[in-house]
Amino acid sequence: MKKIEAIIKPFKLDEVKEALQGQEIKGLTITEVKGFGRQKGHTEIYRGAEYQVDFIPKVKLELVLDDGQVPKVLKTIQEAARTGKIGDGKIFVLPVEEVIRIRTGETGTSAI
Repeated sequence: MKKIEAIIKPFKLDEVKEALQGQEIKGLTITEVKGFGRQKGHTEIYRGAEYQVDFIPKVKLELVLDDGQVPKVLKTIQEAARTGKIGDGKIFVLPVEEVIRIRTGETGTSAI
């Protein structure tokens, strides 16, 4: 099993979610996050005053999948989230040792 964490631009969330609905995704967690990468924030003007924004608003998607689903889901997220501009985000793939469904006690892939 693998956990996919994708950090994307907030306005791409609906597009990514719709693209994933065609696949057998059993669950998705979304968190509003802030951060910066290579772009190191940006400058904005508010009421005539210029100020530096160090952390850019992003959305973090988290999915736990069976290993066989990972390549297709990665491609789907990448294609749906891409704008071609700086700050499109990142996708991380992490190993998952165990999953336990609290309600039933199921474990492994059947608990996903």
